[in-house]
Amino acid sequence: MSLSEAADRADTFASHRYREQLADLGEIRMNYVVEGDPAAPALLLIPSQSESWWGYEEAIGLLSSEFRVFAIDLRGQGRSTWTPGRYNLNTWGADVERFIDLVIGRPTIVAGNSSGGVITAYVAAYAKPGLVRGAVLEDPPLFSSQAAPPYGPGMAQTLGPIFALWAKWLGPQWSVGDWSGMVEAAPKELPVFLHPGIGFMMGDGNPESGASPTPTQRFKEYDPEWAQVWADDTANAGCDHATMLAQVKTPVLLTHHFHMTDPDTGQLMGAMTDIQAAQARRLMESTGQTVTFKPLDAPHTMHEPMAQQYADIVTEWAKTLS
Repeated sequence: MSLSEAADRADTFASHRYREQLADLGEIRMNYVVEGDPAAPALLLIPSQSESWWGYEEAIGLLSSEFRVFAIDLRGQGRSTWTPGRYNLNTWGADVERFIDLVIGRPTIVAGNSSGGVITAYVAAYAKPGLVRGAVLEDPPLFSSQAAPPYGPGMAQTLGPIFALWAKWLGPQWSVGDWSGMVEAAPKELPVFLHPGIGFMMGDGNPESGASPTPTQRFKEYDPEWAQVWADDTANAGCDHATMLAQVKTPVLLTHHFHMTDPDTGQLMGAMTDIQAAQARRLMESTGQTVTFKPLDAPHTMHEPMAQQYADIVTEWAKTLS
């Protein structure tokens, strides 16, 4: 199996506020930053698909007064190793567990957004005892990112088409491929209900900006095979969400914000429906763990445009942990 290391694509990166480091986890080298008092409670931040650790830059500055903050790039993102054919919840979750064990070395609060939130749920369920103190699931696509979930719509009826578009035009691996072709094809290949989100999903995160004419920095640092495994459901292979949530072993903070419904088709534009959020909460509470549920008026990645509110919510919830 051919791997791609950061040195193989050194000209793709930009400078950021915090010093980046690589941790050797065995199969991969994981990119990370760390800030805050070494004696403070440990907090690990996991970005979403196509986002690198630096999406958390504003939040890191706010959180580091209360926590020893670690922010990582998962395999296939940023300076972390890219691994063809090795992207799924089991491998991502094992990477996070190994990072906590080898680098942080003590019980940690784990917080993830979107697909990073699903990975956080995996770690909360399956990490070895003593590694995880609590889990923050920031607007995760629980159930909805499966092809055929037991509750609510599945990937094919939600954001699956955008991931299939990314995989077709940007991949399968090692480059951003035909960006201009993808932008041109998007209105023809995506269902109409997703058209309002084209600028957001292929631009700078601002729906008003429209699709970027050239790859954004996030896509330059992103292996498009990530998109393929979500589009074809291999990301979830061997990891049913309901089974996973029923084995969560830590207190959880679950936020739920981005879930618009297309008025013409009823299709979900967002992370998960209210029903899916309620079922996720029910399954996690069935384990005897405390689940704090926060419905919010916020964008999907609230930690970037609403960094202060995100930091306040995480900090206040963390005070409830023993």
